[in-house]
Amino acid sequence: MTATRFDAVTLEILWTRLISIVDEAAKAIVRTSFSTLSNEANDFACMLTDARGYALAQNSGSIPSFIGTLPATVRHFLRVMGPEGMQPGDVLITNDAWMGTGHMSDVSVLEPIFRGGRLVAFSATTSHMPDIGGRVRAIEAREIFEEGLHLPLMKLRSEGRTDETLIALIRANVRTPDQTVGDIWAQVGANELMARRLLALMDDGRLDTLGELGDELFTRAERAMRAAIRAVPDGTYRYAMRTDGVDAPLGFRVALTIAGDEVVADYAGTSPQQPRAINCVYAYTYAMTAYALKCALLPGLANNEGMYRPVKVVAPEGSILNPRFPAAVVSRAVTGHYVPPLLFGALHRVIPDRVMAGAGSPLWAVQQTGLRADGKPYTNIFFFNGGMGATPAKDGESATSWPSNISSTPVEVAERNSPLFFRAKRLRPSSGGRGRFRGGLGQDILIECESDTPIVASFMAERTKFPAPGLAGGGAGGLGDVRINGRRVDNRRQHILRKGDEVLVSTPGGGGYGAPAGRDPALAKRDRAMGYAGRGSPRPARRPRARRGPGAQSP
Repeated sequence: MTATRFDAVTLEILWTRLISIVDEAAKAIVRTSFSTLSNEANDFACMLTDARGYALAQNSGSIPSFIGTLPATVRHFLRVMGPEGMQPGDVLITNDAWMGTGHMSDVSVLEPIFRGGRLVAFSATTSHMPDIGGRVRAIEAREIFEEGLHLPLMKLRSEGRTDETLIALIRANVRTPDQTVGDIWAQVGANELMARRLLALMDDGRLDTLGELGDELFTRAERAMRAAIRAVPDGTYRYAMRTDGVDAPLGFRVALTIAGDEVVADYAGTSPQQPRAINCVYAYTYAMTAYALKCALLPGLANNEGMYRPVKVVAPEGSILNPRFPAAVVSRAVTGHYVPPLLFGALHRVIPDRVMAGAGSPLWAVQQTGLRADGKPYTNIFFFNGGMGATPAKDGESATSWPSNISSTPVEVAERNSPLFFRAKRLRPSSGGRGRFRGGLGQDILIECESDTPIVASFMAERTKFPAPGLAGGGAGGLGDVRINGRRVDNRRQHILRKGDEVLVSTPGGGGYGAPAGRDPALAKRDRAMGYAGRGSPRPARRPRARRGPGAQSP
């Protein structure tokens, strides 16, 4: 078979089928996973690669960071095991932070796909586990050994035989053995589904391998990306910002160089790695860089390997964007999620109409662990999003995750799975930065602890000291805040919640875009009518509530 077989129509059909395969696998994970992280929060990804580990297709709603990390994981397995070390029926697994997604909370599961005894592809999934042992997602951790069970590059199944010792080891090291192992098996099932569908596609297309198809897809995507880069004037564009940090603020710097049809993002000058769990491994930094550039330069094209070949990333070893082992990394998102707004700040100088003001992110989360009424331990992670930044054409979306696409956990699900009662959940008036277009609003979530035994709570919270910046004269978004029983607390530390304690999580707003004087009076009137504009966000008043029982409704 020659590449001339892949005319535009045939190529579109094949690529669309590849995307449909990974999207179907994603629906299978949602339906079969045990934890809310997959079936509610969308914290997973499904992917097909060719036999070389080059990404063919990724499910449409996947986490953006997995664009760059999951195919790299496949290539790490190829490097360590080699194709000769893989057999039909094998299932590969790892959560190595440097070989996987950047922290051990994500477990990557792969299946080598064989056709006629020849390795032709990989199906791959990665999913955030409800628990992987260690300290509860604590920024306080000083090295990775505090962060849970480490699964090196290894086999979960060998020629169809499950490693029951490994399963027992995982179950013995996590607080949620049924959920954690159940989610892993959901990934295995999704990989098997992708393998069956891919082999059927190859039968229909009379494809012995995927090499030529992949090369054609990659070449076309690369060509489109290089054309988009060439449309940007050559030059080096710089941007810097400060973030909350832990003991002291952190500094981020980027020099973004456009030269012809290639782009280099150099993060020299960014703060050194920290003795806390906010370091971001290189693979995650690369993925966030690639995603941001795709958003600005080529947003409409589905992801594959070729799109990122013109993108180079330089991050000094030993920095917070490329830490050395055994740095603590479990909360790497609170660092890595600053990469896209950093790049948008640099690109604003040259393509101001294609970037967004700072978002009220990194994503916010509350993780808590304790004992159920039957004495069994549990742990849950609930996500709560801030506002997105405004663009040159519209207001920022409120309470929406970016640059990740994590969904906020529904109140009903959170109350079902935890001894918590949500007294209020509402948008924060005036939390979006002012501008010609307003930043998205953050939200207030008031939570009451109803557990008869103490709960350990950890928070992922950013932009409590340095707000999301505006662009083109737009104002900064409102700061975030965490309070327990009305008192502001250190969100970098674990806290003990007892029955009756109240937690108020106030997520930050996004930055505005353009001078506020240019705002359409009709939009300002709408903000006032909808309650989006006001003098702050008062604490929800405590009010009596009915005894909760079967059929009782939450407010």
